[in-house]
Amino acid sequence: MISKKFPYLFLDRDGVINKRLPGRYVQSIHEFEFMPGVLDTFSKLAKKASKIIIVTNQQGVGKELMTYEELEAVHEFMQKEIEQKGGRVDAIFSCTELDEDKNNCRKPSPAMGLWAKMKFKDIDFSKSLMVGDSASDILFGQALGMKTAWMEGKKEDEAALSSLKPDFKLNKFSKILNLL
Repeated sequence: MISKKFPYLFLDRDGVINKRLPGRYVQSIHEFEFMPGVLDTFSKLAKKASKIIIVTNQQGVGKELMTYEELEAVHEFMQKEIEQKGGRVDAIFSCTELDEDKNNCRKPSPAMGLWAKMKFKDIDFSKSLMVGDSASDILFGQALGMKTAWMEGKKEDEAALSSLKPDFKLNKFSKILNLL
């Protein structure tokens, strides 16, 4: 049954769906490792969320550490694994621009959320939940009027996150189910 509270679920990728590589980028499927419980939870999320959208900053492409095709291969792998376990991802939006690029699309910019709204006209940000592990994820959700959930784990953002006051705090991916 689709959640009436948050039918639209926005997820960050690194640190939420897969393990982060601090100071590095996941550049291939061999470096992509799902966080514990993610695959099993996606099958349940598929029944509760009308739309599941991944929004991810991927400046490794902009830094020329990987190609856009390599990024797409990682996303195809991730999506296939999720689908094989009965889950789904309705769209993946990634910003490959550099942090220092003027007017870039990187979170906290709302650009990827607005792209999602153009693709899926029924999205209502006031009925959306953004789950992320960084301050930029929480700011992204707040800028669009979403409720926000901070996934614990990114130690370098803890101080900033406490002042941003996300609506929820999670220590496991499966806890998202309790919010929907």
